[in-house]
Amino acid sequence: MFRLNWFSVALLLTLNTFSQTKIDSVFIAKQAVDTVQLKFSTKQLIIPAVLMTYGVVAIESDYLKLINVELRDELKESIDERITIDDFSQYAPAASVYLLNNIGIEGKNNLKDRSLILGTSYLIMSATTLGIKSWTKIKRPDGSSNNSFPSGHTATAFAGAEFMWQEYKDVNIWYGISGFAVAAGTGLFRIYNGRHWLSDVAMGAGIGILSTKAVYWMYPYLKKHLFTKEDKTTSMIVPFYNGKQTGIGYVMVF
Repeated sequence: MFRLNWFSVALLLTLNTFSQTKIDSVFIAKQAVDTVQLKFSTKQLIIPAVLMTYGVVAIESDYLKLINVELRDELKESIDERITIDDFSQYAPAASVYLLNNIGIEGKNNLKDRSLILGTSYLIMSATTLGIKSWTKIKRPDGSSNNSFPSGHTATAFAGAEFMWQEYKDVNIWYGISGFAVAAGTGLFRIYNGRHWLSDVAMGAGIGILSTKAVYWMYPYLKKHLFTKEDKTTSMIVPFYNGKQTGIGYVMVF
């Protein structure tokens, strides 16, 4: 059964990495304001919908609960030391977009637009994740608290990975794939460290991907009606959650 469990983890967390090429093969339209818009396609909903459905069903499914528990128990027996790299890797995909731009490898959008896209994505993702946590009150595998579902670290990582995918998949597909690989690793470490169930990670991944996709679909409208100012300065309050701490950040783009 343990082999089957690890196969389920790999299948759910890496499916998006190797399938995004086909699922996200949509046309990108350049707007007059030099903003890149992602055209909506129902196919783009498949992966986040599958991940989120798994997460929701696992709340009540005895079989999926058993997978969660067996995986947790097996890890308890075989792991002596926790690795907390997931506290940092959750931000790596999004940070990589700015790093690549700084070394001269340009993505789809300019600094202002991509910063507003990422900030809005994090706003949607954080509000959704925190809202579900406060409603479901599911105990973590390590018993430390009752806010396990969904995984905030994983949602943050996959929101950043989708952001990196949209900005760089047409420049070099491997940039986008690497972002999802890091995000999948973040989710695996959340399970490895006993902080989340498999279903928490699946739900977090789905929320993260969908949050960023939604902003790319809506951004031209948001930019026109909310983010355009005569002084060309835009500010935003962005909430964050890292598994232990909740707070807000203030972002200003000139």
